[in-house]
Amino acid sequence: MALIGEVPGYFEVYSDGSVRRSIPEVVVSTGTQSSKNYNFKDVVIDSKKLVTGRLFRPNVTNSTTKLPILVYFHGGGFCIGSTTWIGYHNFLKDLAIASESIILSVDYRLAPENRLPAAYEDCYNSLEWLSYQESSEPWLQNVDLSRVFLSGDSAGGNIVHNVAIKSIKSNISNLTIKGLLLIHPYFGSEKRTENEKGRGVEGFVEMNDMFWRLSIPTGCDRDYFGCNYETNAQQVSKEEWNHFPNVVVFVAALDFLKERGELYAKFLQKMKVKEVKLIEAANESHVYHVFHPQSEATRLLQEQMSHFMKSYW
Repeated sequence: MALIGEVPGYFEVYSDGSVRRSIPEVVVSTGTQSSKNYNFKDVVIDSKKLVTGRLFRPNVTNSTTKLPILVYFHGGGFCIGSTTWIGYHNFLKDLAIASESIILSVDYRLAPENRLPAAYEDCYNSLEWLSYQESSEPWLQNVDLSRVFLSGDSAGGNIVHNVAIKSIKSNISNLTIKGLLLIHPYFGSEKRTENEKGRGVEGFVEMNDMFWRLSIPTGCDRDYFGCNYETNAQQVSKEEWNHFPNVVVFVAALDFLKERGELYAKFLQKMKVKEVKLIEAANESHVYHVFHPQSEATRLLQEQMSHFMKSYW
């Protein structure tokens, strides 16, 4: 039984298909958890597929005020990550407070046990669940479903794009996506970027290739639509592109994936998407907000995200 993929401290994948996962530091929910500025609790989105979510609700002065909601998809190359990880928990609870919005963070199924498009299906289904739960889940009864935002980092940013495409084509009737906030999005293609041509750059090329190898369907390459957004771009009509939400793409100056984020923003501009913003964090690396959720750079990111959301309220 040979080891065919690993991220030390997170998971190991073996040739017989078995996966051994390690659990990093997490925040465990034991029902509704309260603090001075926010509350959180875990919810079941799909009991059959074991898809769960974590709701964050800021404490606002007027409890009857309708609040926007941001649906967040974590990163991890589709293979690792969880809304329970302490970095995500701390980042999102502070974002809920800063943006005065409810946040639903989704724990979708992971690869290689569940290869793409499983993550896309789970995350799109989370929007359907949200639209159905508005009247039955107490925390969602004062949510304004005409002000829905999608966000995610790394692989989660990739998911944001693919869920947005499916949402435009499927049109969940009582839910309106006002904007997309992609943080250091994880895309790829058989054609390498300049960074990706530098084999062995701190191991990032090899790790990226491993994540794609473990997450895309067997027999596919990096021009699979989930990896390369240009693959099926022509299947989206001009009218559908006109309905694509406003977008902000966050990149980090020291991030190996910075080129991919910039290329994605240019692609959307070429598709004539309404508004596309690109914001760069100086002197920061990939998903710094997860590893350093209390840093000044993370606070600035939360302010920028809040400003973007409020500009479309």
